[in-house]
Amino acid sequence: MIDIIPLQPGHGPAIDALLDQRFGPARHNRTAYRLRDGAALLPAFSRVAMDGATLVGSLQCWPIRLKSVAGARLPLILLGPVAVAADREGEGIATRLMRDSLAALDAADSPPVLLIGDAPFYGRFGFSAAATRQWQLPGPVDHNRLLLRGPMTGLPRIAWVEADAGAVKVA
Repeated sequence: MIDIIPLQPGHGPAIDALLDQRFGPARHNRTAYRLRDGAALLPAFSRVAMDGATLVGSLQCWPIRLKSVAGARLPLILLGPVAVAADREGEGIATRLMRDSLAALDAADSPPVLLIGDAPFYGRFGFSAAATRQWQLPGPVDHNRLLLRGPMTGLPRIAWVEADAGAVKVA
């Protein structure tokens, strides 16, 4: 039986091991990691999938910002990475992690949620690349994979996605 629960500080080492297994140690070079640098994990929205005492999946959320050409900064939430143990793929764990986290984000009336991922999977949760085509990030990104969910009213067409420098990273 898989339980989806909020991420706790003690889950960190198991999450790191899972992410290394799924994405390799070079994962830290990816653009999304540049957005997470210096940011505090948002535990209220981050989730883990537990099979008894074994962590078999994780989803993390982070505060980021969107900076308009005029200099206005708007809050966003960065969702990811989402990872499931290789031997547990196909069991719907990622879907359950997504539903649970998004329900918490919706209940909190969160800012729009951004992720870098596959549109066929994330599109069913309301994510789309329609508003992000001309957004710039601190590294390369395939704009077909830069997906946004949530209210888009008032978001600039041209903008820079940046780390939330006001957040303090939690060890």
